[in-house]
Amino acid sequence: MADAPTLVDIQGLKTYFHTDGGIVKAVDDLSIKIKEGHTLGLVGESGSGKSVTSLTIMRLLPEVSANIEAGSISFLGRDLVRLPDAEMRSIRGKDISMIFQEPTTSLNPVFKVGKQVMEAIILHQKVSKSEARKRTIELFEEVGIRDASRRVDSYPHEMSGGQKQRVMIAMALSCNPKLLIADEPTTALDVTIQAQILDLIRELRDERGMSILFITHDLGVIAEIADDVAVMFNGKLVEYNTILEIFTNAQHPYTKGLLACRPQLESTFRRLPTVVDFMETKQVGDQTEVIERVVDEERMKALVSKGRGRLLHPKAELKSMGHPWEEGQHEADTTTVPDGQSPVLAVEDLKVYFPIKKGVLSRTVDHVRAVDGISFNVYKGQTLGLVGESGCGKTTTGRAILRLVQPTSGKVTFEGIDATTASGSELRAMRRRIQIIFQDPYGSLNPRMTIDAALTEPMMVHKLGGSRKDRRERAASLLEEVGLKGDFLGRYPHEFSGGQRQRICIARALAVEPEFIICDESVSALDVSVQAQVLNLLKDLQEEHGLTYVFISHDLSVVKFMSDMMAVMNMGKIVEFGPSESIYANPVEEYTQRLIEAIPKDTIKNIERRQSDRIAALKKRQAG
Repeated sequence: MADAPTLVDIQGLKTYFHTDGGIVKAVDDLSIKIKEGHTLGLVGESGSGKSVTSLTIMRLLPEVSANIEAGSISFLGRDLVRLPDAEMRSIRGKDISMIFQEPTTSLNPVFKVGKQVMEAIILHQKVSKSEARKRTIELFEEVGIRDASRRVDSYPHEMSGGQKQRVMIAMALSCNPKLLIADEPTTALDVTIQAQILDLIRELRDERGMSILFITHDLGVIAEIADDVAVMFNGKLVEYNTILEIFTNAQHPYTKGLLACRPQLESTFRRLPTVVDFMETKQVGDQTEVIERVVDEERMKALVSKGRGRLLHPKAELKSMGHPWEEGQHEADTTTVPDGQSPVLAVEDLKVYFPIKKGVLSRTVDHVRAVDGISFNVYKGQTLGLVGESGCGKTTTGRAILRLVQPTSGKVTFEGIDATTASGSELRAMRRRIQIIFQDPYGSLNPRMTIDAALTEPMMVHKLGGSRKDRRERAASLLEEVGLKGDFLGRYPHEFSGGQRQRICIARALAVEPEFIICDESVSALDVSVQAQVLNLLKDLQEEHGLTYVFISHDLSVVKFMSDMMAVMNMGKIVEFGPSESIYANPVEEYTQRLIEAIPKDTIKNIERRQSDRIAALKKRQAG
């Protein structure tokens, strides 16, 4: 494998953006190689330059602001940087294809998915429509889309996230590319769908012998697919080595931080390490200087020991759900809620059905049973994790608790108030005490409102703060509490990074002094390092304010890190419920076992197994 010829040779690449605020050095002197039949993992946080690198290779940069200042990209003997536009168009989509991060926005909603794939085939292979359709159906079958002959006539909205991503992969493979660029192709997917897509990409690479540039912020995903790894920080390449060397002998503090901050099922951390534990940065002129920090044994011990122990349900409830309390079974500081204590939230036989209407008269012919008769309790100061794949009903459950969607039947009781029958005034009062943090921080902030207005408006609605000055001071204090500067109040949402916007959303939830917060996939779209910071912040706020959480996520490792109790949902029902550690250690349901098995594994043993599989596949292809 080490002797494979080079397909792409990037040397001294500099891609700069010329903005009103000055020059942004998005990619600054990058030199990497991609070998034939190999996968190069390009890793870094948002803003590191990895996506700009892929757009530079494809020559898809905005002409107005972006410019390739220097460097070369050698591909099959041609320098893509200096290639005329007409020649570049003949390469783009044919010899080099790209899978974009978000399939929903990459597919045209008004055209059938099959037609969109056929368009690329007709353009580059000069075949008839019937031949292109036949080829499209074959591609759909190859990428694992069931009933391919029918699904080619589906619109994007009729397909799940995983199916749409498979369509994007089929489109990228339609002209047998020599290089496939995969830009965060699994970030928005459930862990089970992510595992399927990674398996599919690996299989197609080995069968076709194509090269892959796989871009992600998650080193756990990289461990599953890459042969070599390039780590980028602030536009620069900071580490470049084989996958095994990166995981066994990382040299740069930034790489060490990325490796450490990802929550893992086997981890005993109560607070996650972050990149700032391993390095600090200092601006020297227009350059960023990295200073390594030594993470001593005392610091690592604090990460394991700092924070409260888990708070489990009353012993009688634990016994009834098949997890009887046994001394010595849990960590020493794990406690249970006293028997007889009332839950702060009680959900009883909750059902949320959505009607399916057909015909000219829009008659209801059936229902989507989004939530189908679930019951659970949450006690004061606890974190209950709701975990499951997209469509399992977990987000609908969170919204039904707040009556943001109307329950079909059942009962939701919060501190003695039945939310399902509460009047408007009672519901408003309850919503001050229960807040929600949504998945998409940018979509949940009004782009026309300053952060000051976003934070003070809820206070005004609930008549908190004696004056405008009091509310503004409270807003500035909240920003400081979530790790931002108080003088950010005059800024707008677009002026912040994703992690900063999520912190603002947390501050907004805290603005009305709630007792209970529903976190709906609140870290799933964040870089792993930013995710670690936000998870630590949520834990700190819980201890400081005595908050109770329902933490919703598709990532079982994140849920285990955050939660005292865990409910696993599938097809609208709770299929497994108990202490989070117990469910991980001994999952009863096959569905839970599949969720655990699908989590990317970055152990040395697994990396060595993947590399062994790669060599076997390569030998098989050469022999065949």
